[in-house]
Formats: sequence, structure tokens, C-alpha cells
Amino acid sequence: MISVVILTKNEAANLPRCLDSVSFSDDVLVLDSGSTDETCAIAQARGARVMTRPFDSFGRQRNYAMESGQLRHDWVLHLDADEVVTPELQAELRRIATTATTLPVFRIPSRMILMGRWLRHAGMYPAYQVRFGRRDALRFIDHGHGQREALPPEQVGTIDAPFDHYNFSKGVDDWYARHRRYASAEAEQALAERREPLRPAQLLSANGTERRRALKRLGNRLPFRPQLRFAYTYLLRGGFLDGIAGLRYASMLATYQGYIDARMRELLDAQRGGKVA
Repeated sequence: MISVVILTKNEAANLPRCLDSVSFSDDVLVLDSGSTDETCAIAQARGARVMTRPFDSFGRQRNYAMESGQLRHDWVLHLDADEVVTPELQAELRRIATTATTLPVFRIPSRMILMGRWLRHAGMYPAYQVRFGRRDALRFIDHGHGQREALPPEQVGTIDAPFDHYNFSKGVDDWYARHRRYASAEAEQALAERREPLRPAQLLSANGTERRRALKRLGNRLPFRPQLRFAYTYLLRGGFLDGIAGLRYASMLATYQGYIDARMRELLDAQRGGKVA
């Protein structure tokens, strides 16, 4: 009924929980990018198929799985190993896969978990990602360190049931290390968006995805971005209502924005000097 693709690298600690949550599928493909722990052995022992491909980007990894993974079913769900399908989401996925729908792909909200708590406010819930769709239609394009759907917004449906994202399951130090790596791609994306004209009407669009993306493009042009990101997360989004976890995450995001801004300055300096950073 539904095939599942899980991206992994050294996810032995997270993968069992993820696999448990997709036990409803008889076609689980783990696309690994060079694990040196027991990730692949765990996947195979649990009945998942394993393929390997060196990681270059999230979009290319997911597209490779769609095109070369020999997926058995018409509908495909994409996950990272630190994500978990909730019972509510499983029921909604099954409903879509077994009823007629004209929409080929769907966005799903994620609930970010920190310190054992759902960051209802600081985690920007509902922050949507397109992760479910028909095998012939679901493709991704790279955007910053992550990916976006390749289809226009009018062809994208919305699922209300979330998956849970244990983004800090390997510890805060691991989170910072990953985001230092992500900062380069985000800086390049931010500079590219600065060159695009601002369209104020998009800030008032009825389409939530279009509004969020327009707001991000505007934010890329503002000064004091680390401080603004903290204020937006902790105050405007109500992160203070998430307690200590909300304060910690707002501070982490401000630090991450500082990484991005530092890399943006390096890139701009290199461009002015005629060098490639």
C-alpha cells in the first residue's frame, strides 16, 4: 500500500524507533550514506532493504530513492531516521492511499521534541514539509541545506496529523556540529534570495507556504538577524510558553543564525575580492 524511504548515516540509536513506527509498511528502503555503526545491520535484521549512496544533498538522496529504489507501491513516505510516524499520521496516510485523490503530493507537519517536550511554539508548529506522494510525481529540489517539493503549491495537499522529530536525540553538541555544516548552504541560499525582488503581496498571500517563504526572503535582508531570530522564536512565536526547552531552542536558533551570517560575510568578502570561498 505504502512504501517508506528512510535516509540514514550512523543512526543505530534512532533507527529502531523509526522502523517501529512504519511497521505497517511491507516495503521499507533504508538509503544509507556511509554508516560506520550498526545502522545497516539493524535495518536488514528488521526486514528493510538497504541501499548505499554517498551523500551530496537531501534532495538528490530522496530523488535517487524514488528513481532507483525499486519501490513497490504507488504511494511513498519519506522520513529521516530521527522521525517517528504517529498513529494519527499512519491512519491519514492509509486513508489517502486507498481513496481517490487528484492531488499527487502532500505536506506533513512535524512536532519537534526537545528535553522530552513537544516544542509547540518555539518549534514553529506546524512547520510543513512535503514528504508523502505518488511515486511518479514526488520529486525534490535542493533548497538551503534541505529540500523542497518540485511541484507548484496548487498541486500540494496538506495532512493535519504530524510526525514527531527527535532532532536532538544525539545530543546538543551533535546538533551544533550539524548546523555548522548546514550554515554554508543556508548562506548561499540567503544570498541568492537577496538578489530576487521582494514581492510584498506575497506576505499577505492566502497560501501559508508562500507567506512563510516571503517572510524568510524579507528576513534575509534585515540586520541583527541572530537577535531577531531569538525574539521571533521566543517572544512572537510564544517560545516562552515551552518553558526551559523553549528558551534553549530559541538560543540555539540564534546561534545557528550567527553561523549563517558569518558564512554570508565570508562569501561576500570572497566575491568582492574576486575569490571563490
